[in-house]
Amino acid sequence: MRFRPCIDIHNGQVKQIVGGSLADKGDFAKENFVASQDATFYARMYKDLGLTGGHIIILNSRDSEYYEETLNQAMSALKACPDTMQIGGGITADNAKGFIEAGATHVIVTSYVFSDGKINFENLEKLVEAVGKDKLVLDLSCKKHEDDYYIVTDRWQKLTKEKVNADTLNMLKDYCDEFLIHAVDVEGKQSGIETEVAEILGNWGEKPMTYAGGVHDLTDIHNLKVFGKGKLDVTVGSALEIFGGKLSLEDVIEECK
Repeated sequence: MRFRPCIDIHNGQVKQIVGGSLADKGDFAKENFVASQDATFYARMYKDLGLTGGHIIILNSRDSEYYEETLNQAMSALKACPDTMQIGGGITADNAKGFIEAGATHVIVTSYVFSDGKINFENLEKLVEAVGKDKLVLDLSCKKHEDDYYIVTDRWQKLTKEKVNADTLNMLKDYCDEFLIHAVDVEGKQSGIETEVAEILGNWGEKPMTYAGGVHDLTDIHNLKVFGKGKLDVTVGSALEIFGGKLSLEDVIEECK
């Protein structure tokens, strides 16, 4: 298991938020932590610690008055620490190559691929043509609805018809290099991991996958190893001391090892 660092940017600031609280109207999010340092500071910190494979997420929509400010933070971090982090948020076939050229190792995509509630294979193929599948991460962030987990889009606000299960993973695996999965119901709440999501992913386990959501303490990381059968990497945000939590970055890295 690898620890995958994160930098979430909203309204031009590095933040940790409650994932399910995001709303485009009023550029609202329930905040756990607002950093006094910028995205470049965190990118350099991660690089100095030898951490790679993490992600920068642009949390504002392209229609937001804050989008350019948020985008500039993200681009500055990529350019300061090239070839260390992935980037997601508003990625399309038209802009994906620009992020790679700015220094991202991969682009992370949800809404452009899961448009109108289902998989848009035409858009997916355009992305692969634009940057190559080896630089594409598909974000299958999900919420539970009745008895299943469904992929959510548009900054986790819209439920699609696509389930997170082995069939979906098999359908998509040849189009990307990795999967990123935020368990949105617990994202930012430090309430424990979604063990059902971890089990679904661990039982499949055919590609690199990163789980994010709900980690509160080192026991959660241990449980993720167990339920994910050792096949999942992990992102920790709000629980870290660097984001106002109680866990030291060093302890989390060691527990992952």
